[in-house]
Amino acid sequence: MSKKDNGNGRIALLEKTVTEITKKYGEGTIMRLGEAHNLHIDVIPTGSLSLDIALG
Repeated sequence: MSKKDNGNGRIALLEKTVTEITKKYGEGTIMRLGEAHNLHIDVIPTGSLSLDIALG
């Protein structure tokens, strides 16, 4: 197997795996660096700024 075939096989396998995981667990389960979109996530503040920062 040449290096070119090996790379294409890995990319195809990665695409297939990502597609299967996305189908099973939903959109946004796996994010690729550089492809992240801004997500609106509802939050509930705890009332403690330091705790909110620690929890993210």
